[in-house]
Amino acid sequence: MSAVPLDDLPNIDPALLHPIDVAALATPDDPRHPPRLLVLYGSLRERSYSRLLAQEAMRLLRWFGCDVRMFDPHGLPLPDGADPGHPKVSELRALADWCEGMLWVSPERHGAMTAIMKAQIDWIPLEVGGIRPTQGKTLAVMQVCGGSQSFNAVNQLRILGRWMRMVTIPNQSSVPKAYQEFDEDGRMRPSPYYLRVVDVCEELAKFTWLVRGRSRYLTNRYSERVESAEALSRRVNQRAL
Repeated sequence: MSAVPLDDLPNIDPALLHPIDVAALATPDDPRHPPRLLVLYGSLRERSYSRLLAQEAMRLLRWFGCDVRMFDPHGLPLPDGADPGHPKVSELRALADWCEGMLWVSPERHGAMTAIMKAQIDWIPLEVGGIRPTQGKTLAVMQVCGGSQSFNAVNQLRILGRWMRMVTIPNQSSVPKAYQEFDEDGRMRPSPYYLRVVDVCEELAKFTWLVRGRSRYLTNRYSERVESAEALSRRVNQRAL
């Protein structure tokens, strides 16, 4: 059951917020632990609307039964500006290894995602020691806008998700004039934009239940099997020399 009480979700209609039907998404042999999700946001401002949106999503994801952690980008060096052993880089990479899905939330700045957002993604390697930390994991994307609604940041995040070989869910959220959508306590006001955030969180939880037990099979590629067979043949031939 959810660790977040409904009274912490004041904009929700309890009769219409349904728990995830795990039996409809996972087989009896699939993992049964709560889906592990990592949330990244793209701003260092004291009142960061991408962080507030990320926190709103975390509450919802926890209600849907997920194990959710957030990475704080304060102190993360620029890519290639420090050794990969830097504590913040190690923390981020450990979370990327731990999770089974991610939520990326970025402001849009000059028509694009922020450098803070991109730096976090750039520190997550495509491959480490033959292991791909993001391949086959689920991804949802959201953005906040200072002005009218735009989709530049979420579109870029989708491209990055594909590049990282992630399963990006169809739904997404873009919150325009974000300064109007949060109250003094940092909680999102009721609106159609909030309803979309709920939809994205529900969908991310469902897709993670659906995909995680079979992600290895889904990402098992013919080209890589050919490459592995050729590498094995070379090793065998070298030993025979």
